[in-house]
Amino acid sequence: MQGAFALHQEALHRCGVESVQVRNADQLLSCDALIIPGGESTVISKMLKANCLEAAFAAAVQNKLPMLGTCAGMILLANEIEDGTPDQTSFGAIDIDVTRNFYGRQVDSFESAIELNVPPSIASKLETEAQLHAVFIRAPGVSRVGDAVEVWATYDNEPVLCRQNQVMVSSFHPELIPEDDRVHQLFLAVANQ
Repeated sequence: MQGAFALHQEALHRCGVESVQVRNADQLLSCDALIIPGGESTVISKMLKANCLEAAFAAAVQNKLPMLGTCAGMILLANEIEDGTPDQTSFGAIDIDVTRNFYGRQVDSFESAIELNVPPSIASKLETEAQLHAVFIRAPGVSRVGDAVEVWATYDNEPVLCRQNQVMVSSFHPELIPEDDRVHQLFLAVANQ
């Protein structure tokens, strides 16, 4: 409904996976996995309510649907939003707390190389040795990481790519780097476990 969902679809297509854009509860309930893109987390939260998707989304989280949340998607999947608005929903799909716009406002957006630290059981399925180029746009930060959460990448010693069970989240926008689909490949590996 918002964000660079078309670029995520292109990345999935390059990975050999066909996808659909979810607009209603029936489509959501028929998904094998879900990507929640970046955008404005408060707007996405309101759109979930306005389109009667909030209950279906909560059910998908409860039913452990594999999910990848990037930037605003990370905020929606977090356990708690430390600086969220009163009408904003977080779904507790991953045991992290986040701070919106942790890395600054739109004018503070930046790009950086980050190191991947992926467990061997996942890393053996794809090339994870090289640095990953990351684009941070009004990016959230992780302020607390639960015991069951794996941190797969950091920037300036702060977690920016995390995984817990079937859920992955990133502070950055992997869909904006079309020559590197490793985050999407990692998500597909997680979703298929």
